[in-house]
Amino acid sequence: MDEIERLREEAWIGDAVLALFVRNWLLAEAGPEMSLAEKATLFELFTSNQFLASFGEPTRVEAEIGRIYQAGDIVKAFIFIESKYLNRFLIAARRKGYNLRTRPPDP
Repeated sequence: MDEIERLREEAWIGDAVLALFVRNWLLAEAGPEMSLAEKATLFELFTSNQFLASFGEPTRVEAEIGRIYQAGDIVKAFIFIESKYLNRFLIAARRKGYNLRTRPPDP
């Protein structure tokens, strides 16, 4: 397997882990008062290539998440996502008018 193919496979897993983190976090933090459409908009914001590009090339960002998940477990990957990406996401969401709490999700 060449390096690009390996990177894409790691990113594929990382994308799934990121999606699970974001959905779990939104269910815990957005609350029942936020509509499913609003949650979907925030999900798209957090998982978008545009947002991920603020940390580096999106495939590489997702691949890093995938590697952490594969080397450890879901808890380690969630802790990594929370510590590296959540604060910037909250800033971006607040700019769009959302007021979100900051407690991390339970895996």
